[in-house]
Amino acid sequence: MTRDSAAISVFTVLAELFAAAADGCRDRSPLTQRLLTDAADDLRQGGVTAKIMAGSECDREGTVPGLRFAGAVHRLVLEGRAPGLAKHYPSVGGQPHLPTLWEDALPALNAHADVLRQRVLATVVQTNEPGRSAPLYGGLMVAAQEAAKAAGRHVPFCVRLLEVGASGGLNLRPHHVGYQLPDTVLGDPDSLLVLDPEWTGRPPADLSHRLRVVGRAGCDPAPVDVSTEDGRLHLSSFVWADQLERWNRLRDALDLAATDPVRVDRSTGPEWLAHQLARAERDVLTVVWHSVVWQYVSPADRAMGRAVLADAAAKATPLSPLALLVFEPRRTDDGYRFELLLKLWPAGISLNLGHGAGHGTPFTWDVTPWE
Repeated sequence: MTRDSAAISVFTVLAELFAAAADGCRDRSPLTQRLLTDAADDLRQGGVTAKIMAGSECDREGTVPGLRFAGAVHRLVLEGRAPGLAKHYPSVGGQPHLPTLWEDALPALNAHADVLRQRVLATVVQTNEPGRSAPLYGGLMVAAQEAAKAAGRHVPFCVRLLEVGASGGLNLRPHHVGYQLPDTVLGDPDSLLVLDPEWTGRPPADLSHRLRVVGRAGCDPAPVDVSTEDGRLHLSSFVWADQLERWNRLRDALDLAATDPVRVDRSTGPEWLAHQLARAERDVLTVVWHSVVWQYVSPADRAMGRAVLADAAAKATPLSPLALLVFEPRRTDDGYRFELLLKLWPAGISLNLGHGAGHGTPFTWDVTPWE
């Protein structure tokens, strides 16, 4: 096999990952689907996309190289560096015309190939989707009340929230978000961010209680400073440009973050979590939370994180309980389903609270054992 044919073979494998990412956008983002489909064809032919993805040829599926490429291109548009492409991007006022999308993308890809390559190499997918605050809020209400019942208390626990893979920390303020239901608004009705959670059913909890969050902390291998323009652009670039509802939701979440700063520490997770869990607080439920990050965590860090959590769980008491609340994709016969899972110690409660779209809404509350 010649060097050129070997390179084409490698990029063919990468092209399949692009095609899989494109399929994941089906019926949700026609613009991103078409961009990634055409980019996959360009990869197979050794075109400019191969130059941009050089150095990422052997990336594993979980790093989603196609979405990193799409995010880098979107950022060019947001920065005003691809005017010919911008006319297709609703996030900057454009209107997609899919038959000519790739034709209009090529000049920008060729002109900025080196910049795009560096961004693809240096970044990870960080949607930090604020819509996930909706299932998180409901899950926290359930956790605080179930832990109280197990301890013989009539009042739900206050919550200390620890988020692993927090990105920009947008989901570390669920008590400051409003959740518009047909008959009421949960959380903060005066919030800068009011979500339609699109719930089918309701959380198995008394929603008249107020969620009391008394502590928050987060970590991420590459934390995003959402107080800066660079950080805001970074998160915005990963929103699919033709999903204006998500785009506007992120704008509101960033505005809320500016009024309520939360620090996100730079850490892969296990050591940070061990440090946080070394301190147990009486009359407080400590909740470890993560959402759609597990695929990015190395096997070693997964094992270390489980061990840290198991050690803390063994030390939990009825008056200093511990919870794990996660919203992650789980494999099914038809592919994947995003499920909200809750464990409580020492109560020994283990629940699958329901399932929803990857961005948190819509969500169906359907409580079953977590097996």
